[in-house]
Amino acid sequence: MGSPCEEGLDENFQQQLWPILALQFALAVAGNGFAIYRFLARGPPSWHAGIVYAFNLALSDLMYAFSLLPLAIYYHSGKDWSYGRPFCRLDRFLFFCDLYGSTFFVACISLNRYVAIVHPFFAHGRLEPRHAKWLSVGVWLLAVAISAPVLEFSTTELRNGTNRTLCLGSAPRAQLRQYWPYSLFLLTFGCVLPFVLTAFSCGAILYTVLRNRNITAAEKCKVKVLIGAVVALYALSYLPYHVLRNLNLKARMAEKEDCGASRWIHTLYQLAKIVVHSHICLHPLLYAALADNLQEYCCRTFRRRKEGGERGVPLRLCDHRAPPGDPQNQS
Repeated sequence: MGSPCEEGLDENFQQQLWPILALQFALAVAGNGFAIYRFLARGPPSWHAGIVYAFNLALSDLMYAFSLLPLAIYYHSGKDWSYGRPFCRLDRFLFFCDLYGSTFFVACISLNRYVAIVHPFFAHGRLEPRHAKWLSVGVWLLAVAISAPVLEFSTTELRNGTNRTLCLGSAPRAQLRQYWPYSLFLLTFGCVLPFVLTAFSCGAILYTVLRNRNITAAEKCKVKVLIGAVVALYALSYLPYHVLRNLNLKARMAEKEDCGASRWIHTLYQLAKIVVHSHICLHPLLYAALADNLQEYCCRTFRRRKEGGERGVPLRLCDHRAPPGDPQNQS
């Protein structure tokens, strides 16, 4: 059962969040659905590795969005879960699975751009769509594997003194100490590791572009803005959610719970959840709509300067255009 501190917070704050969740659901479904449509309309034969990862990221975010709708209805009904324990567990599993699918696909996109731009001659002939497809399958299997324990921990329980049923996103108080190591694992492996890979890749790309004297200041500024947006979105959405999630769990496990501190941590954690949900609304703009932007932009820049004698990117590596006669080439 929840503590008195938690029950008061649930009544006063969480139930007011359902309009935001509903709006995020609508925006994410529209944005990611349109992105997937554009990728499919483009035709898989014209996909390069970056498009494969961006498509899977959009698919993961779309599935993530569908896990938010039951949560919005749950909050709107006064936190009374009426869909049964199996669906509660399934909804929480889909949330975690698609959350970590997103973090690892973001890392895949960043690493793909890193290899193509920083090590172009090594990447030549190695960054092929079939490799990206196999790696994407591996990412999905990994996300399923690390999210599977949620099916055991997440459950429903009756709230003290009411007939309302809670759907727990973590674990009952009696299992919190067993759940705690798993939550720390999700923080380090599911969040920090992809962030380190993403930040390293973006930093190396930026360093390579800034060192190239044949790229203009305006062109370098565009790359810096894009790199900054990628790192900032990750740092401001995924990281606070995971840190505050574990602080909230630690407060719940305390033998003598400090209601004042618990309320602040819980409130910040709820805000962090709203922020982490927003990534599925922003990814279509940052990755799907601009799937070719950084790698293609840098490749075109290096290729355009290649005649000046600087060592550039192999032409075939940068040539990800659609086949001759494809409408994509008419722009």
